Amino acid sequence: MKMSHHLRTTCRVCGGGQLHKFLSLGPTPLANSFLSDKEEFGQEPSFPLDVYFCEECSLVQLLDVIDPEVLFRHYIYVTGTSDTIAEHNVELAETVAAQAALKPNDLVVEVASNDGSLLRCFKARGFSTLGIEPATNIAEMASSQGVETLNEFFNSAVGQKVRDSRGPAKLVIGNNVFAHVDEPRDFLLGCRHLIGEDGFIVIEVPYLREMIDKLEYDTIYHEHLCYFSASALLRLFETVGLVVARIDRIPVHGGSLRIYGTPKTGSRTHSEDAIRLCREETEAGLTRLETFQEFARKVERNRSAVRTLLQHLNGEKKTLAAYGAPAKGSTLTNYCGLDNRLLPYCVDKNPLKVGHYTPGMHIPVLPVSALLEQQPDFVLILAWNFADEIIKQQDEFRNRGGRFIIPVPEPRIV
Repeated sequence: MKMSHHLRTTCRVCGGGQLHKFLSLGPTPLANSFLSDKEEFGQEPSFPLDVYFCEECSLVQLLDVIDPEVLFRHYIYVTGTSDTIAEHNVELAETVAAQAALKPNDLVVEVASNDGSLLRCFKARGFSTLGIEPATNIAEMASSQGVETLNEFFNSAVGQKVRDSRGPAKLVIGNNVFAHVDEPRDFLLGCRHLIGEDGFIVIEVPYLREMIDKLEYDTIYHEHLCYFSASALLRLFETVGLVVARIDRIPVHGGSLRIYGTPKTGSRTHSEDAIRLCREETEAGLTRLETFQEFARKVERNRSAVRTLLQHLNGEKKTLAAYGAPAKGSTLTNYCGLDNRLLPYCVDKNPLKVGHYTPGMHIPVLPVSALLEQQPDFVLILAWNFADEIIKQQDEFRNRGGRFIIPVPEPRIV
C-alpha cells in the first residue's frame, strides 16, 4: 500500500533548535485507519511513532509526517456522539461569545469544524457561521444539517480567500486541530488573515503538562504532530503578530489549554495569566529534556502494569472487553500489545466504527448494546477521557457486577 510519508528535519516553532528523541512507541498503524475485512490485516502499513523535544523552544513533536490527504480527507471521528463534548460546546460558545463581545450577525469561523456541532451553538445565538472542514464525508454531514461548510484544508491562502469573500471574522475557532498541523505558523497566519483588528482567535489544544503529569501517552498518535506547552504557544503566536489575551486550563480531553489570540497593536501584550503559566512550566521542568526522559521510563512501566493486570484477569478466566475505539485506544492497544485474544471485542457509540476492526490489534468494534448482551466481567475504558460519562451511562452493567478498568496513569479497577 503506497502512502505519502516523510521525515521532518526542523522544529515547527523555532526552526533551528536541536531535536532529541526521548520516546519511541514502536511501528504503529494510523490511529483512525479501521479495517473493514480480515483480508486487509496482512496489508496494513505501520509508521514510526517517535517523539522529540526541541531544546531551544521546548516544543514536543513528531517528525514522521503522514500526508494529511490520507489522514483527514475521509474521517470517522464525529464530535456529535459525546454528551461531554456537547456540554463543552455549549460552555465554549457562551464563554467565548462573552469574551469576544460578539454581536448579532458577527461572523464566526471554525477551522476543522467536523459535523458542525459547535457552530450550531453559535448559530443558535444569532451569529453568522462558516465551517472549514477537510473531510469530505464530514463536511457533507454538516452541510446537510444546515451549517455552511467549506470543504478544504486550511492554510494562510484559504484564510485570505475567505476574508476576501466574506469580510473579516470577529472570531476564528480551532478546536483540537492545531496539534494536527505540520506548519502551525502558516495555520495561525491564516487565522490572522481572517480576523479584524478587534477579532479573536481561540485555539484549544491538549496540554503538554497534563500529558506529562497524568502519563497520557496514548494521546500520542500520527495525527497529533505537536504537544504544546504555553511557552511554545506564546512564542508561536508572536511570530505572526499575535498576543495571547487570555489562557485557560480546561478539563476536556484529559486536560487542555484554551488560548485567546488577538492582533498585536498599540500597547497590547501577553496577559499576566499566560506569562505566569509559562513561569510555572519552567519550574515544573517542561523546558528540560530530563523531564521527558523520565516520562518515557514511566510509560514503559505503565505498559508492563497494564499487560500484567489484563493477563492476570484472563488467567483467572475473567471475561474482558474494551469500551471505546478512539485514536488514543489504538496507541495504547498497539504499544501494550493488547490484541483480540486478550480483548475479544470493544464497543463504541460511533456508527462509522461499528462493524470494523481496530488498527493493528484487529479488535472487532461492536455497538454499545453488546456490553449488556455479553456482560463481560471487566471492561477496559480506552476512551478514558469520557470515563465519567461512560460509567454513568452504564449503571445497568455495573449493577449486574461488571467492573471498569482505567489504564492511565496507573491501571486501576473502578
